[in-house]
Amino acid sequence: MEYPYPRKDAPTDKSLIPAIKRRWSAFAFSDQPIEQEKIDTLFEAVRWTQSSRNEQPWRMVYATKQNPEEYQRLASLLTEGNAYAARAYLLLLGCAVLHYDYQHRPNRHAQYDTGAAMHALFLQAVELGLIAHEMGGFDVERAHSELDIPDTVEPMAMMAIGYPGDVALLNEEIRKRHDAPRKRKTPVEFAFKGKWPA
Repeated sequence: MEYPYPRKDAPTDKSLIPAIKRRWSAFAFSDQPIEQEKIDTLFEAVRWTQSSRNEQPWRMVYATKQNPEEYQRLASLLTEGNAYAARAYLLLLGCAVLHYDYQHRPNRHAQYDTGAAMHALFLQAVELGLIAHEMGGFDVERAHSELDIPDTVEPMAMMAIGYPGDVALLNEEIRKRHDAPRKRKTPVEFAFKGKWPA
């Protein structure tokens, strides 16, 4: 069964591009397969994300339900509160390489650039009619051991990606978060002209 796309457009004060206005972290996923062409397009969006010295420090470990063993290995990293995400067809862990290739110096921009790449992927997912949800709630230590991630790479966030599913399958707490109105700080609270406010 196919479910309608969950619309909760941002109540913006200015006109924004549609993908930004429509992007939100929905919770109800179906396990409907994502076409390979769309998966390839998600990673193409990541490929063209900006980065310091063009190092492209992001690395992504992903699995789909087409391979249950790989998928379960990723799903097992999620905290109990993020169990809903295991309904999505695709799970992904975004990681940051902490040193530049250039002279192997520490790359203090690696996490920033990886976040930008994840955001590019998220916006592309919206454009493709997919929903996504990023999560910091996962076992970082087990991510290193279970996925063979080296110590020089930092697991940053997991993302569930898929087609919309049945909201009725969510537990009460998650359903409340799913249905809650969207809230954001206003620009005057985070954009300071000239210097930091006194």
